[in-house]
Amino acid sequence: MIHAVGPVWHGGTEGEDGLLASCYRRAIELAQANSLGSIAFPAISTGVYRFPADRAAGTAVSATAQALATAPALTRIIFCCFSRDSAKLHEQALADIGSPCAD
Repeated sequence: MIHAVGPVWHGGTEGEDGLLASCYRRAIELAQANSLGSIAFPAISTGVYRFPADRAAGTAVSATAQALATAPALTRIIFCCFSRDSAKLHEQALADIGSPCAD
């Protein structure tokens, strides 16, 4: 199991975007190092840490897409969204980078 702890939202003035992106990149690095074929991500930091869900979805998708370039073992990425609103935000972020998504 790979565990990532995301940043607490402080209004976007304390490097939260970079810290959140780092969570996704580092998890993908660990997955690749351990020859994992798939990984699932929740919407990191969007609960009690109050990271804005729309901003977090964009960060998650873009950081994941960038990190996948160096992780050929990973063939399946799951964004595990616990609400329809979160899923829509992730779907939109995927569409924004031109990536097809499946349910």
